[in-house]
Amino acid sequence: MYIEDKSGGLVGPARIGRVTFSKTARTIYYGGRSFQSLKGQGFKANYYDVATGDHFWISGPRRDGCDALYRSNTSIEIDDDVREEYWRDIRGQPGRVNDNAARADHANRPPSRRAGGQEVPGLRTGCGDHGPTGVSGLQSKAGLRA
Repeated sequence: MYIEDKSGGLVGPARIGRVTFSKTARTIYYGGRSFQSLKGQGFKANYYDVATGDHFWISGPRRDGCDALYRSNTSIEIDDDVREEYWRDIRGQPGRVNDNAARADHANRPPSRRAGGQEVPGLRTGCGDHGPTGVSGLQSKAGLRA
């Protein structure tokens, strides 16, 4: 999953890593932390750290690498245990399996669109529209692997 710390503002440190879910799927676990949904109440964030209250953007990793909500030069760290899977299976770039960081390719992002498919100039956020938080890609149902 793509995990970006929003506690310091609109753009924060980000990483790609494997998460696990509680039995009810209401809690996401990663790196010894527990996250629960803001249920639409967050500002440019969709989860919060249960222990600290810090806000995060957590979503399934995108094939085009445009995971961030906003343009930034922030490097996205990739956890060692998911690096090969991320580059080979998600990004389709097997030649980069040894790269432990990525950057969003904002130059090739698609335009944001309103319902009905109309392009809305100036409405671009990250690399395109982000739908509901995905639960696919780099997740594990058994054991914390972060």
